Formats: sequence, C-alpha cells, structure tokens
Amino acid sequence: MGVGETADVQVSAALVCAGIAAWLMSERGAQARRARLLFAGGGGVGTGPPHRERLLDGWGRLRARTRPEVWSLVAGLVVAVIGSSVVPLLLGAAGVPLLGRARRAAEARRERERRGDAVIALCGALAGEVRAGRQPGEALLGAARDSDGLGDGQPVVLAAARFGGDVPGALAEAARQPGADGLVGLAACWRVAVDRGAGLAAGLDRLEGALRAERDQRADMRAQLAGSRSTASMLAGLPVLGLLLGTALGADPLHVLLHTGPGLGCLLVGGVLEGVGLWWALRIVRGAETG
Repeated sequence: MGVGETADVQVSAALVCAGIAAWLMSERGAQARRARLLFAGGGGVGTGPPHRERLLDGWGRLRARTRPEVWSLVAGLVVAVIGSSVVPLLLGAAGVPLLGRARRAAEARRERERRGDAVIALCGALAGEVRAGRQPGEALLGAARDSDGLGDGQPVVLAAARFGGDVPGALAEAARQPGADGLVGLAACWRVAVDRGAGLAAGLDRLEGALRAERDQRADMRAQLAGSRSTASMLAGLPVLGLLLGTALGADPLHVLLHTGPGLGCLLVGGVLEGVGLWWALRIVRGAETG
C-alpha cells in the first residue's frame, strides 16, 4: 500500500471516528425530541422509520449494559488499528481502571445524594406523624415505611422503636452510612424530646429545614462549578481534535507519534502533563464543592 493510499485510509478512519462521536452526542437529543413529541401529542415513538427506531433502541440497550471504561479499550483498539501500533491499545487498557474508579466514585456520590434526600423525607414524614397524634415510636415505624432514610440500619432502629430500646443510639449507628449524616440530628432531636419533654415535631421541622438548605447550597455550588468542570474536560480533549485535524490535512500525526523516537517522547511527556493537569483541575473543583 502506497503513501497516498495509507493517508486516504487514515483520513477515512478519522472521519468515521468523528461520525461515531457525533452520533453519540446526538442520540440523547434525538431521544429527547421523541419524548417531547410523545407528550405533546405530536405522535407516538414509532412514528419514525422502524429500522431507525430499532437501531436507536438497540444502541441504547448496548450503552446501558456496557460500562464506560470498556469504551477506553475500544478506542485504544481503533486507534491501534489506524496507527498500526500497539501503544494506543496499551494506553486504552491502562485507562480502564482509571475510568472504572471514576465511575464507582460517581455512583457513590449519587448514592450519598439519594440517601441524603431520603433522610430529609424521613424527617418530614416523622414530623407529620407526630403532629397527627402518634407516639414517637409509633410515628417512626409509620414514617420509615414510606422512606428509605434509615438504609441498612432500618431493622435495628425499628426494633429499638418497637420494643423500647435505645433509638438515639441506633440512629447514630445508622448515621455512619454515606449520606446519612442527618440521622445524627434526628437522634439529637429524639433524645431531647424524650429526656426533656421538648416538642419533637418542632425540632424535626428545624432539622428538615437545615438539611434542605445544606443540600440546596451544595447543588448551587455544583451548578456554579459545572462550567469549570466542563472547561477542563474540553481542554483535555483538544489534543484529540488536533490529531483528527492533522490526519484530515494529510500530516499523518499518528505515524510521527507512534513510530518515531521524538514522537514517542512527545506522546509520553504530553500524556503525563495532560493527566496531571486534568487531575489537578478536577481536584480543585472537587475541593471547592466539598469546601
């Protein structure tokens, strides 16, 4: 295969990769448009061509079943085939554990937020049960049935409430779960109401308000920092765009990076600097979120 044919193959592969990326980015918009049409009375989901609907549904199921880190290996394999080098495949394999760790961290964050919302709902439901005239133990049993705020500690807490055990201690133990910090305040309200005869409903209202304010503050901070996070991610992707543009212009940057000594050195140094820069930027954003 001549040099011109090799360049044509690389340009075609680059265009295919760009097309796949555009397809991935447009899929969510297409699904949103279909939903808007459905709820607006503009037609059912199946108004489009049947084969397109089947492709969209199949692709959605594939993405739902495939973990994000697998795409790192797929991308490395594609670039390895295009560049006729094993280096991209090794880099893609090295990115699998990093992306897996990021995925697990995101799942843990969503679980903390979900449990925090459940604790807030539990406080509101418990305050309503107490105002309805139920005793604290009976009210906790009723409120826990409609909320998952107690999490894994629910059997212990409900047993303590049902048989006259140490409910504040059980709540404090359940508060050790990620995102269940609000149960510490619930335990304090319970202890004050039982020991000093204070109004439990009033304390729960204040606790619920404080937890809601804290949650809204975190959400507002996350929304303000979303632009910084997106900018860091976009800047991290600029080298890939540069490679695609260079390939489209016939400069063959993959050959230089993967098959020459200076290119491999630039790839190594650039990859290290890219990773450190992205890690540092995201670390600053996370510090601002938690601070």
